[in-house]
Amino acid sequence: MDLLTLRGQIDEIDEQLIPLLMKRMNISREVAKYKVEHGIPVLNAEREQQILDNVAEKCGEQGDAIKTVFSATMDASRALQHKIIGGGEELRSLVENARKVEKLSTDGMPIACQGVEGAYSSIAGETLFPDTDIMFFKQFEDVFEAVNKGRARYGIIPVENSTAGSVHESYDLIMKYRFFVIGACDLRIEHCLCAKEGTKFEKIDEVYSHPQALNQCNVFLKSFDFTGINYTNTAAAAKYVSESSKKNIGAICSVRAAKKYGLKILRRNIQNITNNFTRFIVISKELVIDENADKISLIFSAPHTTGSLYRVLGRFSMTGLNLTKLESRPMANGKFDYFFYADVLGNVYNEATLDLLCALSDELDEFTFLGNYHEIKD
Repeated sequence: MDLLTLRGQIDEIDEQLIPLLMKRMNISREVAKYKVEHGIPVLNAEREQQILDNVAEKCGEQGDAIKTVFSATMDASRALQHKIIGGGEELRSLVENARKVEKLSTDGMPIACQGVEGAYSSIAGETLFPDTDIMFFKQFEDVFEAVNKGRARYGIIPVENSTAGSVHESYDLIMKYRFFVIGACDLRIEHCLCAKEGTKFEKIDEVYSHPQALNQCNVFLKSFDFTGINYTNTAAAAKYVSESSKKNIGAICSVRAAKKYGLKILRRNIQNITNNFTRFIVISKELVIDENADKISLIFSAPHTTGSLYRVLGRFSMTGLNLTKLESRPMANGKFDYFFYADVLGNVYNEATLDLLCALSDELDEFTFLGNYHEIKD
């Protein structure tokens, strides 16, 4: 039997499946109406698992593959029921009552950044909020606390670099505080090796900078046998070097930080990859949605069952949404449980998108909508 004949048989089976699947979806509509009348939740995890176990038993060695098909059908059916029933009242109310703006503004209040003047965070802050006062703090959590206590309107924190990856401390703090993300900026990063006037390149032994910056420049450091020394911030490292009496140290920082602290730039563009960007986000206690919002950030957990994360992610695909980030972080409960941080391209004022988020908020034990915002590209 040739391939064309085999494909013809598959097409015939598909033609038989289509009306059956449509019939199943129509019955799901009636199920939704019944659940509304009797106050029954959409998700019945126990019944779904019984069906899937039964499918696996009947299908033998093909059981796992057929279970995947059935689970996708159930997910589509549940999505339809959620659309009919509504649900997710808390999230819908949150989105409806969000402050909508044409452009982000601090209304005269300062913003908070980690580090000192000249830090990349402050450059991102100036990009997002020109002519706004900046408060500097030593630690990332101090930035969150400044926002939490109302000392600063918003905070600016780095979350990801295109070379070195995620800033895990930032994500852990996002998980802890659950502030809203209301803006973002992709900042081009140009690292420079700097030292005090009179310090010779060949005399340098130690180079101070933030661990991310050291990682982004590790090829350069290794090629000249420099020892990287962790420091709280790139600009803070520049300040330290400028105030130190040592003649054998340098700092990796921005051009602006070097000029600010009177350092001589010995080498420019020393990062491993020329096209190097760091993504900074704006954190806020109040939900603010930019009219150009095109990215959504979420935190959720998935049940400890086979394929549960796959099924959650499949719901985004089913709605036509593209995930651009998925980061797992431990819940720190001693049980190896994890939160998932996700970035999704979309806008919550799209009906299908909001329906999906509301459905997930009802179904998942842990679900937090962090915000819908616009990301500025440098």
